[in-house]
Amino acid sequence: MASATAELVEYLARRLVEKPDEVRVEEQEEDGDLVLRLHVGPDDLGRVIGRGGRIARALRTLVRACGAQEDRRVLLEIVE
Repeated sequence: MASATAELVEYLARRLVEKPDEVRVEEQEEDGDLVLRLHVGPDDLGRVIGRGGRIARALRTLVRACGAQEDRRVLLEIVE
């Protein structure tokens, strides 16, 4: 079952890209941290990263804030 944070990232990413069917989020535990890997199509990578990385930075900030509510560290990786 996906965490609420993973569902939020997937929801936002699907609205940013042109091919929402190619969006998926994987969750993995690494050293006590939750790592979310956001997969998008190669053509949509730039849309998720944004100009100068602004959208990616905003998504990571949101993920960290959600993790702080659960008192755990959550990281976001964007994968092509």
